[in-house]
Amino acid sequence: MGRLAGMSGWARAAGLLAACAAAVVVLLVVLDEGGRPIADGVELAEGDPFAFEAERAGEFLDRGTRGLSHVLYELSPDGVEATARRTIGFEDEIAAAAKAEGVTPSTLEALVFLESAGRPDVIAGPDPESAAGLAQILPSTATDLLGMSVDLGLSKRLTERAAEAERRAAAANEPGELDEARKRARALLARRRAVDERFDPEAALAGAARYLALAEDHFGREDLATTSYHMGIGNLDSVIEAYLSPDPVTGGTRRAVADRDLSYARLFFDSSPTRNPATYSLLRGLGDDSRTYLFRLEAAREIMRLFREDRAELRRLDRLHGNKASAEEVLRPPGETERFVDADALDGAYEDGELVALKSSPGRLGYRVDRQMGELAPQLAQTRSLYRGLRPEALAAVVYTAREVREIAGQRVTLTLTSSVRDEPYQELLGSANPEATDGYSLHTTGFAFDVARDLSRSGERALVAVLERLRALAVVDWVYEPGAIHVTVGPDAELLLAD
Repeated sequence: MGRLAGMSGWARAAGLLAACAAAVVVLLVVLDEGGRPIADGVELAEGDPFAFEAERAGEFLDRGTRGLSHVLYELSPDGVEATARRTIGFEDEIAAAAKAEGVTPSTLEALVFLESAGRPDVIAGPDPESAAGLAQILPSTATDLLGMSVDLGLSKRLTERAAEAERRAAAANEPGELDEARKRARALLARRRAVDERFDPEAALAGAARYLALAEDHFGREDLATTSYHMGIGNLDSVIEAYLSPDPVTGGTRRAVADRDLSYARLFFDSSPTRNPATYSLLRGLGDDSRTYLFRLEAAREIMRLFREDRAELRRLDRLHGNKASAEEVLRPPGETERFVDADALDGAYEDGELVALKSSPGRLGYRVDRQMGELAPQLAQTRSLYRGLRPEALAAVVYTAREVREIAGQRVTLTLTSSVRDEPYQELLGSANPEATDGYSLHTTGFAFDVARDLSRSGERALVAVLERLRALAVVDWVYEPGAIHVTVGPDAELLLAD
């Protein structure tokens, strides 16, 4: 998924106080150049706290690592601990290969975790013509660039015969027949390692380390070299050329990278549909997650560190990532996040400013409240308005998202919020009527989650997803698709959106 970044020039909010009955004052805010209030007593920070700045490149790399780590916890074969255990089994071979080529051992180790989950015989496709082995190397890359020996035709035939032997083993009825089939499969795979070095762990690691060394020599930076392992050197060259355009790349890529201090975090986070759009288009057009590869590799590096140094923390993160379809519980862990137990708790939170009411009309702050929001309130003898509010930083995230969607879409898009805060009785009532509602810990009961209807124009929804993807990569929110809506959870870093 592509990510947006570095946007500026948004309209800022200004306030208009209107007196209401019973001495209640409601703040209605219009977007203009005059001010920043978004609710009574709540203001957005000036500028964009998440616009890329070169001196903050390390922070942005860290944000990308945290924001995009969920997929590793979700999809690592047999889980992250099993993958880390398999990967660390090649520790000595990784160290030797890294030393021989002068690359960082933890980078090569993280690459193995990410590429193959520590499985030397894995193939990305139906046969060895696809990326294969511990480092997932393509046949052409192996032979044309890395000097590896690959007899592709024989490798394919041996793969087919080994698979057939495995099928016979699975169907075997007698212990002797089973042992014979497994022995044959092992022999065929051993022979394949001899004719296709991508399946030989030491040769595969040496090839991967050689690639990283060649790429680092070309780009002059480890982060760009690592990115190119999945993206390809030529594709990354094109991304750099697009970013520097209209200035030409003179003196070679390495010199251009050094002269402009081009980290990958800069290329990624300083590109969007409205800022460096050609770069953004190239990155998004790759369509194979190459653009997020570096951040996922850094997440793998962190997992390996935790596996060695803090297994308890790794298991805690694994559990939190596994509880939901996004990293929402990592952002707001259940044991550390206040939940609203009943209507009295909600009332108190509104009075104390811990919750702010959603009061808007279309076109003013870029969002509107769906008229069905809080529809179950009468069954609890409550008013719907009680269930139409958010934490201040969550509301700030809504307004920030809405204004950036408008900038990208180039039109006056208005987001429809369909759900916001709930208390536990409301959540239980909803769960009994809606199979999509969780019976467990719901982020809606914390005030840090909201749902946005997918009732936008095509350009509007594309813009919304682009903004949310960027915010996920920044570790500010995480989100998932639900039927008819997008569910968004706002993390602690959203506080940066608020004025001090």
